[in-house]
Amino acid sequence: MKRYSARATTTGRRLVRALLISGLMSLGGVASATDDPHAPVFKENPLPSATQCAACHPRIYAEWASSNHAYASISPMFHKFEQRISDLTNGTIGTFCVRCHQQAGTQNGEPRELAVWDRSPVSREGVTCVTCHRVKAEFGKVNGERHLITGDLSNPVYNVGRGGNLETVQQNPEDYGLKSPLNGEGGDGIHSEVIKFEQIGRSEFCVSCHQVAVNLGIKLEVVWDQYRASPAADHGITCQDCHMGKVPGRADGYDTGHIAIVRGRPVGDGTQRHSNHAFYGPGYPIAHPGIFPFNPRAQRWSIEQWLEFDYRSGWGERDWEDQHAASTEFPETWGAREDREAARIVVNQNQNALEYKRKHRRAVMENGSQIDGPFFASEPRAGKPLKFRYRVTNTDEGHNLPSGSLGAQPEIWLNVALVGPDGENVWESGYVDSAGDMADLHSADVLAGTLPHDDQLFNLQTKFLTTNIKGTDREMYLPVNFDVDQIPFLRPANVPTTVLNHPPGVRMEGRSIPPLGYRDASYTVPADVMSKPGTYKLAVRMRSRAEPIYFMKFVFATPEMEQAINEWMIDIHPYAVEFEVK
Repeated sequence: MKRYSARATTTGRRLVRALLISGLMSLGGVASATDDPHAPVFKENPLPSATQCAACHPRIYAEWASSNHAYASISPMFHKFEQRISDLTNGTIGTFCVRCHQQAGTQNGEPRELAVWDRSPVSREGVTCVTCHRVKAEFGKVNGERHLITGDLSNPVYNVGRGGNLETVQQNPEDYGLKSPLNGEGGDGIHSEVIKFEQIGRSEFCVSCHQVAVNLGIKLEVVWDQYRASPAADHGITCQDCHMGKVPGRADGYDTGHIAIVRGRPVGDGTQRHSNHAFYGPGYPIAHPGIFPFNPRAQRWSIEQWLEFDYRSGWGERDWEDQHAASTEFPETWGAREDREAARIVVNQNQNALEYKRKHRRAVMENGSQIDGPFFASEPRAGKPLKFRYRVTNTDEGHNLPSGSLGAQPEIWLNVALVGPDGENVWESGYVDSAGDMADLHSADVLAGTLPHDDQLFNLQTKFLTTNIKGTDREMYLPVNFDVDQIPFLRPANVPTTVLNHPPGVRMEGRSIPPLGYRDASYTVPADVMSKPGTYKLAVRMRSRAEPIYFMKFVFATPEMEQAINEWMIDIHPYAVEFEVK
């Protein structure tokens, strides 16, 4: 765990260096909006795109470009899930989901069902710059209820400070290569003013999208409820301290740096607090790497064109092109080798950025958890059952392990394997089926009878309990009662949920671990497995994945999406111990 903590302190600087080398950004910042072929589109939009902000804030843009916030609108899983929920509610859910994931587009009047490639650039950017820095009202509400202040790039922005460095630029325009004098609207695409908005630096600012109740009355996002009852809240530690600080998942202070780079000249003395806009968290992208992370060079092609680029093959790689291009049929967009090679450069840049995101993800998970053990109930003996336990501790002060969206996701479970004296795996719990799912009640292989149910599975995934026709409960991954109605309609409760403490017909089965709490995972290995004396090895790892495959099939995800979700699965705190059996 310390290994990742140490690396995380310099991750921000390494990310910037890597992106400088790859060409995703430059010391002078990303090209200004006036140099961008999409400038007319940006100008017509009532809210600026992050690409415009990147001209003066390249480091922040590079961090944000691969963040979960940036991914909010691009995510194919979001769109599959949102469409499925809309279908189940016969459209009555309206803009419930998109007003957080695509707030700028929703406020601009874009239809809920509009395809992502038909949306405005700022809408495709999900939780983008203006989503936070164009808010001036302290809403303190849930379910995405906030309003963005419209206006072009020269309009005021809202931040924790008053922008003293901006005044320096405005008072010395010639030193920064700007037109002189600056007009009253800010001129040259810079802000006219930075207005202090204290709530943006407090945890309450995050509530709007991170405390969500669905129309049934079930709380789908519970981060705020968990945080406000946590030791972190008592100690004055904010969401920003852990998710935008120097070390992923820990309140260990902030990095420093220049607040902006204008026309290649750094602004300020480089000692200003830098809030990392990677927004450390356990989530990850499964979109095409030509589409995400955001990369100004990728805008040469549309999303639809990128989806035709087979990045998993060798398209654009020199050796592959020399050997296979002549015998391969390409879509019209990708018929020219030079185009494929240019696209491959973008894909490689984005995949490099995603590797940093993967390190962030592992670091934030390892910095917020701990595994101790194994603890044996008695001395291991041949011919006797082996009983032992591991202790899983949530070392995070701010919220449960796991937190975020409940129901089908996120998944965290223990995988424990016993290797016998002959080097063979003789027993295991936490194994997965042919699709990659845990062998629980929802595994397709378990239901088909081709894989045994994992009776000792230690799983922290929260589930819904729906009421069957005869009144018994059934574990489900959505609060939908399929037993009563095979074509369910998600109806709001007809009595106040405050009376029942849960909506009628459904309740939550929480399994997550509260802040600084722990849970023991107890196992029993049958005696017949322990028949031979010798040296045995116990290996353990905590596994994390965003979505189960059975749930992805439920929302009609593509095989490509299923493959990508498994490729991003990570192992947390893997280690093994040897012991003697007499």
